Parts: sequence; structure tokens; C-alpha cells
Amino acid sequence: MPRLLLLPGDGIGPEVTAESRRILDALALPGLEIAEAAFGGASIDAHGVPLTDSVLEEALASDAVLMGAVGGPKWADVAYDRRPEAGLLKLRARMDVYANLRPARCFAALADASSLKRELVEGLDILFVRELVGGVYFGEPRGIETLPDGQRRGFNTQSYTTSEIRRVARVAFELARGRTGKVCSVEKANVMESGVLWREEVQKLRDEAYPDIALSHMYADNCAMQLVKAPLQFDVILTDNLFGDLLSDLAAMSTGSLGMLPSAALGDAGRPGLYEPIHGSAPDIAGQGAANPCASILSLAMALRHSLGAADAADRVERAVEAALDAGARTRDLGGTLGTAAMGDAILALL
Repeated sequence: MPRLLLLPGDGIGPEVTAESRRILDALALPGLEIAEAAFGGASIDAHGVPLTDSVLEEALASDAVLMGAVGGPKWADVAYDRRPEAGLLKLRARMDVYANLRPARCFAALADASSLKRELVEGLDILFVRELVGGVYFGEPRGIETLPDGQRRGFNTQSYTTSEIRRVARVAFELARGRTGKVCSVEKANVMESGVLWREEVQKLRDEAYPDIALSHMYADNCAMQLVKAPLQFDVILTDNLFGDLLSDLAAMSTGSLGMLPSAALGDAGRPGLYEPIHGSAPDIAGQGAANPCASILSLAMALRHSLGAADAADRVERAVEAALDAGARTRDLGGTLGTAAMGDAILALL
């Protein structure tokens, strides 16, 4: 039977995850097993570490993991390797979810909320495929050292292998086949050797196995400019861990709200996927019932589609979210102004 693990985490994480649980209960998927565990700062408080061995094993034994959010000022002074965010990086690495899917879709109801003009974002539907478990965030050596002259030096290592590049590129090409057949691969091959390898290997894979895909290459700084100048030119954007982190957040603001967007992190076929809203833990509004749960609910929809074998249910959830947003726009009562539970009620009513 399919199994879903909920990791609500910190801040608004438990509130928005609770709304996703309500959606799940309403869907009443036959045979679905649901478990819940502490993660992030909540796990530090309870167990002294952000991710316990038992929770990690439970995640690896599940079909999908739906996370809420982690972190907050309460744990700012915790050692770097024991912070809530360290638990998330460890979870991603151990699950080996190397392909991060970050949709940047502008719902019609939110077009006027974008920081860009409506004509630049109306109909926007970009899918970022970001390499998630390699690159500079995981490279060795890394650290802070004291030099002989007394200065301190911080250093991180950016590196990629052929197999790391090709496996995430394959995901991008496969997804592009179900969209418009266009992939833009982004790196900094003009100044970084890792970028040269990235460009070469992505092109080789396309030529060998995906001749039907229209592949283009772009430097990351130019991509940032183009995402503001003419974002509608993009469909699937493939990039590494660091640039994907930055560019997907930039594109997210073009959609009208960072707090509306979901994400998926996938590994090889048959392995569990990790799903999470891309917003943070928002400790300033935690406990107020004001957080918009749409990103969590849309992350649930991605889990239903990619890991739980329930594509029809995923379609139902996505249609209900869009309809709720449209109704809110007509009454000038968008998303967060409804409140967490009220937005959940609106979506439930439209399932």
C-alpha cells in the first residue's frame, strides 16, 4: 500500500501541513497509509538533532514525504551541523532526490500581484529542474580556516561528475516531452570548469537520446536578466544546485507570490520523493492562522502525481486551488487574507 510521511517542521509548517492533511482525508484514497514525525527545530527540541535516525529510516521506507518548513530564530545559535536546515540537507542527500522540480506558474488571479507587468507574466508556466544533492552545497573540501598571517578564509567546492549531470538532465528532457519540448540549460561555462562540463554533458545526452528536444544554453547571469525581461520565452530550465536555488526564487516572485509555489524532489524510479512548499517557516506569523496553505496543498498534488500513483486526484486538487483563487480574486479576498483554515475550506468545497 502507498505510504506518505508528513514532516510538518517549524513555524507555519504545522499549520499548512494540517490543511494538506484535511485535503487528503477528503480525497479518501484507498489504502493510503499516513504517518507523521518531528523534523527540523521541532526535532531538536524533542531529540537534540534535526533529523533522527528513526525518522530518516521511516522516510526511506515511504513512497513520498511531504514537508512543511524548517528553521527559525529560536535555533540560530545551534551549531551549523545541527541546525534545522542541516537536517533538510541530510534528508535530501540520504534520499538521493537529485532532481528538484520547481514550477513557476502565474495563476490568472495573481497576475496583477506580480512585481512585473501583467503582459510579461500572464500565462507564465516555467518548470525549473534543479540538481539538488551535488554542487557547491555538498562539495568537499569546505570550511573556515585561519591562515598563517592571521586572516580567516572561508571556502566551498563546486564540482559535478558526468553521471550527476546526465541523470538530472534526463529528468528535464523527459518532462519537456510532456510540455513544449524546449529545455534551456543554464550554467557559467565562461568562467567555471564545472559549467563547461555541465554544458558538454547536457548537449551530449540530448544528441544521443533526445533529438526531439529543442535545447539551448544560457549563462546564469543572462538567465536572471531574461527572467525579468521576457520570462514567457522559457518552458523547462535545467540548472545546477546553486544557480537553481537563486533563479527559481527570482522566477517565483514573477508569479505574484513566493508563498504560492510547490516543489518536488525526485530520485530514481521506485525511490521516495520529497515534496515541500518553497516558502520558509515564517516565524513572524506562526500560530496566527494567517499563512496561505496553497503551496503545501499544491506540493501534495505533486506527490499524488509523481509518487503515489494518483494523478486524477492531483488534477482535482490543482483545479480546486485555481478555482478557489479565482473566486478570491472576484471578491478581492486573495489567499492569505482568507486565513489558513478558511482557504483550506474554500479548496475543500471545490474538490
